[in-house]
Amino acid sequence: MKSTKKQEKNGFGSKLGFVLAASGSAVGLGNIWRFPYLAAKYGGGIFLLVYLILAVTFGFSLMITEIAIGRRTGKSVMQAYTKVDKRFKPLGWLAGAIPVIILPYYCVIGGWVLKYLTAFASGSGHAAAEDGYFANFISGAGATTLFFAIFIALTAIVVIFGVQKGIETVSKVMMPVLLALIIGISIYTLTLPGALDGLVYYVRPSLSEFSIKTVIAAMGQLFYSMSLAMGIMITYGSYMRKEDNIETSVRQIEVFDTIVAFLAGMIIVPAVFVFSGGDRDALNAGPGLMFVTLPNVFDSMAGGQIVGVVFFLLVVLAAMTSSISLMETVVSMIQDRLGWKRLPSCLLVVGVSFLLGMLSIFGYSIWSDFTIFKMQFLDFFDYISNNIMMPIVALMTCILIGYVAKTTYVEDEISKNTVFRAKGMYRIMIRYICPLCMLLILFSSLFLTL
Repeated sequence: MKSTKKQEKNGFGSKLGFVLAASGSAVGLGNIWRFPYLAAKYGGGIFLLVYLILAVTFGFSLMITEIAIGRRTGKSVMQAYTKVDKRFKPLGWLAGAIPVIILPYYCVIGGWVLKYLTAFASGSGHAAAEDGYFANFISGAGATTLFFAIFIALTAIVVIFGVQKGIETVSKVMMPVLLALIIGISIYTLTLPGALDGLVYYVRPSLSEFSIKTVIAAMGQLFYSMSLAMGIMITYGSYMRKEDNIETSVRQIEVFDTIVAFLAGMIIVPAVFVFSGGDRDALNAGPGLMFVTLPNVFDSMAGGQIVGVVFFLLVVLAAMTSSISLMETVVSMIQDRLGWKRLPSCLLVVGVSFLLGMLSIFGYSIWSDFTIFKMQFLDFFDYISNNIMMPIVALMTCILIGYVAKTTYVEDEISKNTVFRAKGMYRIMIRYICPLCMLLILFSSLFLTL
């Protein structure tokens, strides 16, 4: 008779459940606000074209590698690399540390989004659009802690229920709702006077805007957009049924993820374009785009209160699907490593994440004068995990599969129940192109300012 833990390792009850859960992980804050402002910054349509090309080659190769490793080993990320090759045990620890670092500050940002949702839902959208609202909010530890606690608690409730009853069930509800919301609000945005000019800028490629920075930015965005090199896809792969087709599943995840990112741009770029009178700088506000610029946009448009509610509900759902996958990845590591049951494992993760999350909260409030390399705690955690650790993990994974275990390790798992149609491209990407891309990202992170 199989143990409870082994049943959880094969937890997804259907291919649809796996695809929606993995898509939910991929669809997060990076899609909703980071993708649009990068697209605006790096030439609009040309960025979209470069991103799409990279998604079906570079992103596909990395994602299919991680899912195949997860399904073949049946282990969490820390132990999966060891099972592939014992010499790569440190890589498992490095990869496992990434979701531990990201989950706390991600839930802090999720709490910010939840705050804005409640502000617009309670009729305080005009106040949320006022100058200084966001700065005043994050500088006060009390309110930010409350919304952070609510967000991480909601995430934990889903994870406690397990893979099928929790993650899969919630994904089957949240992902269709998220897609319906983003389609609806993007259509509405395009009805605004002048919005079509913003849409043209967003989708029309211009070769004059192309540069190496466009490529590097698009590659970096793929990590955010597709949940790569943070242990999530290995974890979800370990829950995937053996009879399901990995290659088609990854293609479906890519399509879903790219559609959401593209539609998010159709909401944000035309809306801000109209609000700013075509000023590109308004789109380059980084995090301020969501919490400062967009509330002003919604406040200035007819029906903006309702649009604000729908938009921030959309962002809350996107953030939560990703936080669920991050927490599940850490819980899976604890269960594999310590043999604990799900509930105590989850409670431990919540406790540690809450303490680490408080560093990010205090970094903008009572400890705002303290910085690490001139960065607040949250910014430092984001930089070290996304710009340094994730590219290293991806690079070492390419070396492991491309040259140590050989690409047949992944190819054999994919080919168990189907023909691996992209085998030729995959071998070239994982052995040559992907490692070069990783080195470019690392170089840009350390020496260039994008």
